[in-house]
Amino acid sequence: MTTPHPYGTPGAPHLAVRGEAHLETAPDLARIAVTLTARGRDRRATLDDLTRRNTAALDLLKSYGDAVEHLETGALTVTPELTAHGRGERVRAHHGTVHLTADLGDFTALGTLVTRLADLDLTRVDGPWWTLRPDSPAHREARRQAVHDAVRRAREYAEALGTALAALIELTDTGTGPEPSARTRSMAFAAGAEDAPPLDLEPRRQHVHAEVNARFTLQPPRL
Repeated sequence: MTTPHPYGTPGAPHLAVRGEAHLETAPDLARIAVTLTARGRDRRATLDDLTRRNTAALDLLKSYGDAVEHLETGALTVTPELTAHGRGERVRAHHGTVHLTADLGDFTALGTLVTRLADLDLTRVDGPWWTLRPDSPAHREARRQAVHDAVRRAREYAEALGTALAALIELTDTGTGPEPSARTRSMAFAAGAEDAPPLDLEPRRQHVHAEVNARFTLQPPRL
């Protein structure tokens, strides 16, 4: 078996093309971030308040069952605030925060959950951030279309030369995933919305792209 020349030869010229695909699809998951806060002069009382609020938020999130597919606790901070004036390390107050992150696959529960979380004491809710699962069929479909696009382009170039493709010698995946966007949708909700109706949150469609580089050998054209 003869190894093809890396740069092609007159008897086996090479053709290099790029294939691309761009798809739009509905998101699979919505992510929200919950920040719980407590503040007080007494450290123990501040920790107790933070623990109580954390428990209330976790209980509420877990009450939605399978709608919340992933729940995790992030950073926990408890920070003393020193007085601005005076001698010594005199503590004016203590600040405590806990960060939670939740992924929801059932969007029908999202609006109600966000509203109820925002109604908790000293609680901030950010999001939603819409995303696809890593194994979403949209990624596979984008890759398939990118390969087809590369073959189509290569055939068009070959036809322009009055010849045809002979063999594929290399295929490189150069990029697959959600397209970057400058319009990342994020909303912040402050606590205290007493008896607020559920928010109507429309899922943002996801843009998926795939890109491949392909190299072919051509049947020698007559130029």
